[in-house]
Amino acid sequence: MDAEYKDMNESAPIPSLTLEPELEDTPKLVVAEETQLQQPKVAEPVLTPQEQQMVNDFAQKIDVENTAQILQYGAGTQKKMADFSDAALANVRTQDLGEVGDLIVNVVGELKGFDAEEEKGFLGFFRKQANKLEVMKSRYAKAEVNVEKIGDALQQHQVRLLKDSAMLDKMYEQNLAYFKELSMYILAGKKKLQEGKLKELEATAQATGLAEDAQAAKDLADKCNRFEKKIYDLELTRTISIQTAPQIRMIQNNDNVMVEKIQTTLMNTIPLWKN
Repeated sequence: MDAEYKDMNESAPIPSLTLEPELEDTPKLVVAEETQLQQPKVAEPVLTPQEQQMVNDFAQKIDVENTAQILQYGAGTQKKMADFSDAALANVRTQDLGEVGDLIVNVVGELKGFDAEEEKGFLGFFRKQANKLEVMKSRYAKAEVNVEKIGDALQQHQVRLLKDSAMLDKMYEQNLAYFKELSMYILAGKKKLQEGKLKELEATAQATGLAEDAQAAKDLADKCNRFEKKIYDLELTRTISIQTAPQIRMIQNNDNVMVEKIQTTLMNTIPLWKN
């Protein structure tokens, strides 16, 4: 069971930026048209001075005219986000919660069922038959066996849910790291686009009137537009990261609530019934 949590229990990844092409298993992400999907405004994360310097240095390395580089820009982090989502689905087992709820209902049913028989047994004991006490003891022993079995099952679920909760903490940290990494790619890309090379080429073409200067300006404009779409694509992936964070906390909260119910049953309800 512990092997399932190996990947999630590793420390959260440190943001890193690379221009090396991710040629294997590149995620197929569809770029949505801006007219069909509007990006919500996202508050940029607060970067440390070292991270801000990393963004500035990385922006200088971006070559907008390198088509292969631009097509693969940020693809590594996009792939990590895709793998992260798959891992989350594989590790979170929400169906356990329904089973735990059924177990708690069953143990309450056992206790109430015995209480009803217990009153009848005592009344019968005082009225006429001395062996009613032995009958009650037998019924208690039978109910106790069932309650103990259910209690053992609840303890196993409690261990699983506690591990899930710890795993979800790690997942939350990883998601935050991916959010920052994507944001750094986006900031570096936008910083690169703010450079005035395109305006310089357009001014030169207008001044000279030469066809080759006009074509150079047009080629660079097309490549800048392609890079802008790539950055927009990264912003879509970042939106997934933003939406994932509250979902992780919601699942974790559900697990914690169920752990509390199990603890109440094991530590209070069952011992009080036995007493």
